Amino acid sequence: MRTPLATYRLQFSAAFGFSAAKDIVPYLHGLGISDVYASPIFHAREGSTHGYDIVDPNRINPELGTIEEFEALIDEVRRRGMGWIQDIVPNHMAYDGQNRMLMDVLENGQSSAFLDYFDIDWNHPYEAIRGKVLAPFLGGFYGECLENAEIKLRYDQDGLSVNYFKLKFPIVIESYANVFAHGLGALRRRLGGKDPDFVKLLGVLFVLKNLPPKEETRERADQVGFIKSMLWEIYMGRSEIKEFIDANIARFNGTKGNPGSFDLLDRLLSEQLYRLSFWKVAAEELNYRRFFNINELISLRIEEEKVFRHTHELVFKLVREEKFTGLRIDHIDGLYDPLQYLRRLRRELGDVYLVVEKILDLNEDLPSAWPVQGTTGYDFLNYANGVFCDRASERQFTQLYSRFSDIDAPCRQIGIEKKRLIIGKYMAGDIESLAHLLKSISSRDRYGADVTLYGLKRALVEVLTFFPVYRSYVSEENFSAEDRRLLGEAIEKAKQANPGLLLEIDFIARFLLLEFAASLADEERKHWLHFVMRFQQLTGPLMAKGFEDTTLYVYNRLLSLNNVGGNPDKFGIAPAEFHQFIRRRQERWHDSMSATSTHDTKRGEDAAARINVLSELPDEWKKCIELWGKLNRSKKTELKGIAAPDRNDEYFLYQTLLGVYPSSGKAEAKFLPRVQAYIVKAVREAKVHTEWLKPDLAYEGAFLTFIERILDRSEGNRFLPHFSAFAEKVAHYGILNSLSQTLIKIAAPGVPDFYRGTELWDLSFVDPDNRRPVDFDSRKKISRVLAQRVACDPAALTAELFATKHDGRMKLFLLQRALQARRSSPPLFQRGEYVPLTIRGQWKDHVVAFARREHNSWAVAVAPRLLTRLVDDKQFPLGAEVWKDTEIILPKETYFSWRDAISGHRLGDNHVLPLANVLEHFPVALLISEGDPTNS
Repeated sequence: MRTPLATYRLQFSAAFGFSAAKDIVPYLHGLGISDVYASPIFHAREGSTHGYDIVDPNRINPELGTIEEFEALIDEVRRRGMGWIQDIVPNHMAYDGQNRMLMDVLENGQSSAFLDYFDIDWNHPYEAIRGKVLAPFLGGFYGECLENAEIKLRYDQDGLSVNYFKLKFPIVIESYANVFAHGLGALRRRLGGKDPDFVKLLGVLFVLKNLPPKEETRERADQVGFIKSMLWEIYMGRSEIKEFIDANIARFNGTKGNPGSFDLLDRLLSEQLYRLSFWKVAAEELNYRRFFNINELISLRIEEEKVFRHTHELVFKLVREEKFTGLRIDHIDGLYDPLQYLRRLRRELGDVYLVVEKILDLNEDLPSAWPVQGTTGYDFLNYANGVFCDRASERQFTQLYSRFSDIDAPCRQIGIEKKRLIIGKYMAGDIESLAHLLKSISSRDRYGADVTLYGLKRALVEVLTFFPVYRSYVSEENFSAEDRRLLGEAIEKAKQANPGLLLEIDFIARFLLLEFAASLADEERKHWLHFVMRFQQLTGPLMAKGFEDTTLYVYNRLLSLNNVGGNPDKFGIAPAEFHQFIRRRQERWHDSMSATSTHDTKRGEDAAARINVLSELPDEWKKCIELWGKLNRSKKTELKGIAAPDRNDEYFLYQTLLGVYPSSGKAEAKFLPRVQAYIVKAVREAKVHTEWLKPDLAYEGAFLTFIERILDRSEGNRFLPHFSAFAEKVAHYGILNSLSQTLIKIAAPGVPDFYRGTELWDLSFVDPDNRRPVDFDSRKKISRVLAQRVACDPAALTAELFATKHDGRMKLFLLQRALQARRSSPPLFQRGEYVPLTIRGQWKDHVVAFARREHNSWAVAVAPRLLTRLVDDKQFPLGAEVWKDTEIILPKETYFSWRDAISGHRLGDNHVLPLANVLEHFPVALLISEGDPTNS
């Protein structure tokens, strides 16, 4: 297996395609990157900026470039000895007219070769969508859209279609006669009954009425193709027939202001295999599985072998050709049976590098049976970030946040409330389907005789709400003790909170825990298991939308802790906890990715590093927000007797601004609109005053005005000078946190992953802000200059980097030096033992230090933390004046000479290393052993 040394995430789009990527491959290689880590590159919906809305998984996205440009990029990657990790999307595709497989289903129904490719319940208990699939894409109610003439029937070479703005859906062939034969007598009178073209049209309509049964798919498909091609030929070849058909289509499209004129189109739409509806309908009535609650993404039944093989044809081909050297599996928790999927993938591809996008709780581990190398690194991110949060300040921060915001509930409790909110407003249709499934399975169960559908729905809501992590993994082959514990915990908490639902919850528990399932007949047992596996597919989206995309915008005690897979209730990570996590990770998942930013993180890694600094300054932070609250009170807008924004949103804003505020008062033209756009997204995600379903433009407008007022640079704004001074201080210590975190990521076990552009300071917001264009030209130039300068005069270079700390070159310099050290000793950093090091002296709690050992090769990483008590905000933590008696104790077998891979300076052979020497030239150190030990 080819295991990456370091990966770099590229976000492909029409603005950054294959040619642009080829141009930066030499730069990435020079940094020390071993593998390109590519966002989805398969054919996505037109204009996609992320690539996850795929319409054809077996075609390279033409918007990214030509096949020749793709091949040239791959050749450049190979020429540099680099690999390619490809992000693939097995769970879903775009629900869009460009998705030919899905359109084939909507046009041909049971005769479609792709009928069972998509996760659709064709036998839904609601008659209105039984035998159809809901199409919830209308901007208003169906009747209004119809009578406003927004829904149009059109005809082109592909046949008849229903169009709603950019949406285009096909018409079933059986409906063609209604359009083409409508008013046929008038055409006969005009052309004459023996006219050749008229006779030809009659012949086509006769074939149409005598199509083979839907089961005879090949013959039927041939005749459908014949009918459509002949109709188009007749239409284009005879002006009178063209006028006749155009007039019919116009008649079907009705006349705005005349409701009865739309009856024809209404009847035609009722014959289709989809039901157009207002997009909000999907929140309550739904018969297809979505990605989270996104109507435009329809899920695949990837558990079916033929679906698996068809949708992976191109992926398999490119892996076998060694163009892809590894895969990243998107949204593994969305799959019906993740273990089955991964085993199939492993059998098909053999010994190839595989990682999964899996969100783990801080105390959760990846299922040990999964045949993968690990995760995409959120687990690492939350531990590494937490090390830089001062745990001693937790009580002060809790009290301060509660007093300022009037929120005193813990994050987990808010999470429970928000998950209920999400179910009620966004996922009621999913619960409805799950309840009907359980009711149908249990209809003959004596224990369920008195359990109503309504009771089942209420009980399912509670069990889902209390499920503590993203999902469990019960399957035909697996029901682990951990799965049983998680399901049991959710059931017990649901019962404690809802004693009135004991009967219903106990009934559901029998199914979830598979009680008595072993004594059931095979068919009945399969039904039980099917319910459990469907239940599991709901817990992930609910956690993502209820916790990740709602609670993390409501509970704002310290925003640096609010991240995917994080637990804001846990205020920081002790170094000992971090070491324990890394050792546990190395034992089983030593090739897992180590991330600090991804395309899904809530804020840039260096913004989070800044916000962490607040945890070290609770008294100063308290004085600041109390003063800012008073200074900015008059800048709020009163809405219905309440000042907007509210205090919790105001608290959120101050932390946000400290994380991203331009350093040294440096103006940024797009800063204000960026902040405002982010805040609108944040308050809509919070769903307290406004939301995506029903935006409160008055509240949003008041918030945007408040931001504009507090950032106004006029002399009368007393807030901004005070804020700017504090922001400058926070930014300095944030820089030090960032350097330490970067070093830890590179030196610790795992594959360090770098999100595009983060080699300089990353002060971005969540997407789409973190998908803004990256200036690679400047980065390439900086990298070249740094390499030249460090070879000539490293001391002068580091002095200059200290003086220009805000431009980010310091981070790129560290990254480049540390990755090159990693590249020089792959066995040491990929397989080397992880050894936490003992630190003693006055500032022993202000350093994370560990060694990597592989035979007689050693590396020692030294990363300072919590530095506000050690240096002022103009000072770097260097030398004896700062570190005094603090020293690192190495294992006694490490009598080496040491060279710092960052600064280039050397240290003598001693198993006691004073930090005054180790950190004399740069704020972090990566010591590499030189020569053989003199003592062993």
